[in-house]
Amino acid sequence: MRVVSNTSPIWNLTSIQRLDLLREQFAAILIPPEVLSELRSGNSMLENAAIQEAIDAGWIEVLSLKTPELKQSLLLELDQGEAAAIALALEQRISKILIDETEGRIKAKALGLFPTGVLGILLRAKYEGRIESVRDEMQKLRHDAGFFIAEPLFQRILVEAGEET
Repeated sequence: MRVVSNTSPIWNLTSIQRLDLLREQFAAILIPPEVLSELRSGNSMLENAAIQEAIDAGWIEVLSLKTPELKQSLLLELDQGEAAAIALALEQRISKILIDETEGRIKAKALGLFPTGVLGILLRAKYEGRIESVRDEMQKLRHDAGFFIAEPLFQRILVEAGEET
């Protein structure tokens, strides 16, 4: 399955050295140039190398919008990467989008898309037996990537993963 991604899921999975989970779950990850620019500006050289390796291997594809008008209207509510990713998903008729930010998820749903984020990727990896502990990966996200997970959400994910009752 092909999916469009915003910056955050790629950034955070790269920060905890788990970009492989995207490759295992999706045939191709499409990103607009705006997302690539955000990724390159905020990651370390090692993380940028991992992302470039994925692009070179062809499972992350950088694709420009053919019609930027939708992105322009989305910029009234969202940042560059989110707006471009949502516009690309709509333009390519790809219903699934990887996006973590609340505002972006709300807008994606309103436009008929099905958003999931880094926590959804971790849950799926757990269900498929690709990771042993969602708790460990979420703790890495918090510590290594600085990813905020509210405690009630942290606990809910643990219950969904079967790691808490």
